[in-house]
Amino acid sequence: MTAFEKTSAPLTREPDTTEQARLLTTAQEQALDRACSSIAPNWPLDRMIAVNPLWAMREQPIDEVAARLSSLAYIHSLMPPSHYLQRWQNGDIQAEHLTRAAAELDYPGNYQNLLKVVKTLSELPHWHNISDLVDAARDRQHKMAWRDEIIHQISQFCAAHYQEDGPFNTERLNPQGERSSNPTLYQQWLRITRVDRGIAILMAEPGLGRFFDTLPATDEGLFQAAAAELGVNATQLGDYAQALLLDINGWAAWVAFRDWQRELGENDSAPATEMRSLLAIRLAWELVLWRYLHRRHPEQAQNLSWLWRRELDSLPELFERHRQAQRPLWVWQRAAELAYQQPLNRSLTQAVRAPHTVADTPSLQAVFCIDVRSEPLRRALEQQNPDIQTLGFAGFFGLPLSVVTPGSALAQPHLPGLLAPQVEVRLGTPEQANAQARQLNWSARFQEWSQTAAATFTAVEAGGLLYAGKLLGRSLLPGKAPKRLELSSLRWHWRDSGKPLTQADQVTLLRNVLTAMGLTERFASRVLLVGHGSHTQNNPHAAGLECGACGGQSGEVSVRALARLLNDPSLRAPLAEAGITLPDDCRFVPALHHTVTDRIELLEGEDWLSAETAEWLRRASAGAQRERAAALGLSPDQADLDQQLTQRNSDWSQTRPEWGLANNAAFIAAPRSVTAPIDLQGRSFLHDYNWRTDPEFSRLELIMTAPLVVAHWINMQYNSSTLDNRKFGSGNKVLHNVVGGHIGVFEGNGGDLRIGLPLQSLHDGEQWRHEPLRLSAYLAAPTRAIDAIIAKHPVLQALTGNGWLYLFSLDDETGAVQAYHDGHWTRTTD
Repeated sequence: MTAFEKTSAPLTREPDTTEQARLLTTAQEQALDRACSSIAPNWPLDRMIAVNPLWAMREQPIDEVAARLSSLAYIHSLMPPSHYLQRWQNGDIQAEHLTRAAAELDYPGNYQNLLKVVKTLSELPHWHNISDLVDAARDRQHKMAWRDEIIHQISQFCAAHYQEDGPFNTERLNPQGERSSNPTLYQQWLRITRVDRGIAILMAEPGLGRFFDTLPATDEGLFQAAAAELGVNATQLGDYAQALLLDINGWAAWVAFRDWQRELGENDSAPATEMRSLLAIRLAWELVLWRYLHRRHPEQAQNLSWLWRRELDSLPELFERHRQAQRPLWVWQRAAELAYQQPLNRSLTQAVRAPHTVADTPSLQAVFCIDVRSEPLRRALEQQNPDIQTLGFAGFFGLPLSVVTPGSALAQPHLPGLLAPQVEVRLGTPEQANAQARQLNWSARFQEWSQTAAATFTAVEAGGLLYAGKLLGRSLLPGKAPKRLELSSLRWHWRDSGKPLTQADQVTLLRNVLTAMGLTERFASRVLLVGHGSHTQNNPHAAGLECGACGGQSGEVSVRALARLLNDPSLRAPLAEAGITLPDDCRFVPALHHTVTDRIELLEGEDWLSAETAEWLRRASAGAQRERAAALGLSPDQADLDQQLTQRNSDWSQTRPEWGLANNAAFIAAPRSVTAPIDLQGRSFLHDYNWRTDPEFSRLELIMTAPLVVAHWINMQYNSSTLDNRKFGSGNKVLHNVVGGHIGVFEGNGGDLRIGLPLQSLHDGEQWRHEPLRLSAYLAAPTRAIDAIIAKHPVLQALTGNGWLYLFSLDDETGAVQAYHDGHWTRTTD
């Protein structure tokens, strides 16, 4: 008998769960389902797009969600009072804003006394899981906190389980050690944890491991046993389960992503009950601690039982206390949003009423992504010549693509995360694909060999010098442009059937794209299709700076593929028969806006542009660079500004190569003539739209259900990562370690999977670079059309009715702005 066994109290028998556990009631099952559906997905690093982390709770009013998250998990959904006080002292928020905000929110209380608000918030109680209650009585000076160990242990298990070549993917056994073709996540965890003797030693709790042997072998058995033994009724179970999932929110968001992909038909391997299984793991820890204390420390257990009953009984009062305590801060938040909206309303009204002319045939047209980073560059380009026309459109340019690169068997989605690909584009010829496959195969073999234990030192000694040239080149010649993709050949196939697209299919695709773009007449002889991309080094979150509408990829493939089709002479005649006639001399030129340097790179067809046009592009880039320089800590007037920006995207140590979409605040769908006179400061998503050319309002419906929702996701991702970077952000970039090659990051070597944006994407070391304001959406369209579309789509009803964004109608003839609230339109008085 070992010393460890001698100090362990004997476990006389397994708790008789058959006596205690009953089948869950329908209400309890529904409560678990609600909790499991409350987590929003988070995309992996190689496909990182911005997501509203509260998306799954959009059916509830935002203030109720904020109170719920604050009480259950200490999550912040509002800035601290000090932030609003600073805005007041700076004169940004004024008394009129506060008065109007209080009236809108029907708040008669004292919102001015922020010190009292601070005191009230500091005195609020919060929900405690069983592990938290046990920690409160634990000797924290000599023993590790249960919460820390639980999150670390679950997180390490998930990291090993989900990586593609993980140690748990080669052998699927159930908790009894029997081979199983389909064990649940909980069963895999239980099998691993039952043989892990290190947990009891680390936590200094002899005999703890035996209590994992008492856990039920199935997910449902675990839920039944926990609900019975912990005395949680259906009303309480949903809140408790949500609090447990928020403890491991990062991994819950990863499972939610797998669920999302399964629903889109992109991931058939993800079980439909995977979130419940993850919840079962977290709940199993609660049950183990409960049983352990009741068996080993009955005196402590008696107090724990009393505290636990008090937690459960106080839930309704807890939510209400948090909601009431936050009401003054919602007044200040609304005042901050009014301080942004009122000047913008006035600017839009003045711009509509100002005289403007439109060239019959533009000298140059350039279609940009609606991304806020495009707005300063569009302004700068338009300033080069009054006959230049720019347009805004979603950055995937309407092509529902997944892309297969040469030698790869995987298809990479190049469209918004809301959508599933319909068309697969295979790059290169079959011969190129075979050659690249052989090269990748040899590289994979070498990498596999170099990572074996026997070859670890040999590989470094023998091959280390081979990398010296590459390292020196990247260090001494940082300005080298990123390599363009091999697009000598494009093969178009329907994704579902694998059949090639016919000429008629391609014409239909082009007609739909040009119609959605609003570009069906008055074509210039040269039309730039300007996607965007961000070239950075040593940055796990690099995809987050790429085009979100392209699924976290560069827009290069989309613009080059679309230009190829539009320039195909064989498609011009059938396209004309379909209603869109392209002039014979019209050429579409694909280009890429590098968002770190603001350069416009021509990807193909450089010879089609005149020297004058090339000079326009160069001067526009220089103007955009000067406008952004101060925000990056650079002088707008320095002679080597372009070189400084180039070095930023190649510097391995640069944690802030660019600010991405920080400080975004508005979405505007209107003719460019409305927004062109306004300096929108790179804070607005700009989508071209003219309702007079949209008799059925089908384009408006598309804009409201796709680009607007994507803009809301981006806005809420930046807001949430700023408001609570601990839970909805990924912390300090310097400490990141990539998990599973692409799943996400740890901050340090453990803890929960970190989701959202790093601190360095939002804060410059002295102040926040993003001000959290809910998105203000302006649609230049009749209110009756907007009403009809909202009535058709529950998601729009939720976003507008529950305070997740603001919706305005802009009359592009009179300049009148109307605000949408509770199903009614009210003329603004700004």
